[in-house]
Amino acid sequence: MSTATTLEPGLRVLRAPNPSPMTHTGTNTYLLGDGPVAVIDPGPDSAAHLGAILAAATSGISHILVTHAHLDHSPLARALSSRTGAPVLAFGDARAGRAMSRDDLPDIGGGEGVDHAFAPDHALSDGDEVAGSGWTLRALWTPGHFGNHLSFAWGDTVFTGDLVMGWASTMVSPPDGDLGQFMASCERLARSDWRRFFPGHGDPIDTPLARLDWLLKHRRGREAEILACLEARSVTPMAITTRIYDDISPALRPAALRNVLAHLIDLEARKVIAWQGSPGPDTHVALR
Repeated sequence: MSTATTLEPGLRVLRAPNPSPMTHTGTNTYLLGDGPVAVIDPGPDSAAHLGAILAAATSGISHILVTHAHLDHSPLARALSSRTGAPVLAFGDARAGRAMSRDDLPDIGGGEGVDHAFAPDHALSDGDEVAGSGWTLRALWTPGHFGNHLSFAWGDTVFTGDLVMGWASTMVSPPDGDLGQFMASCERLARSDWRRFFPGHGDPIDTPLARLDWLLKHRRGREAEILACLEARSVTPMAITTRIYDDISPALRPAALRNVLAHLIDLEARKVIAWQGSPGPDTHVALR
């Protein structure tokens, strides 16, 4: 069983036992407060992690907050609520906030897994405040990685879920993820002078504005690479992925393909490219 590590006065973190290429060293579960605590992102369905949270929250749990409905962040919320009576708060269920209805996209693997059963006890809107024993959080709707994604501002810091991570660029997987929303959410956070980010995976980010700048430049660079692949010819998303992600493990290729599809769907919405058939890994796409 893992033990909680103190990050700042009033804030501790537990790491869920779910390391993988998609989750890095595991999902971060944050315990906020000195009395009954708020639990942010209880994590995957794990009896061991449930026991670790309960053991660390010796003064009780007053609130359970979920950044988004991926299987590595939200499933444990219901069991934790049942054990403690604490309400579950989030933007909405797994389909809330989705920007697109692209359920025609084929299942290409490489996704992080959607918690389709997730539903909060109370839905939070952008700007809502939640307060407990010695803490106040402000909900920020930051879709892009996932439609129902919330970040939580705590003073001059932010719990960023999977919108901003320190160990890797953020995956955007349509139809639940949307690149246009992702860019807008990063740009929104970049307009404030935050001191520190607490991501859903990896260590705290002590240079948050620099990290946001890197993420935005990284995505713009990927777009430029994709457009270069399309110069004077049509090509498939699979071929683009093979060309521009030539340095990754084969196990991560499906996730990279999802990122390419996210860029192409965004470029289609901006009328830069056109599909030559139903969108998919082997469908040709060309510049307009």
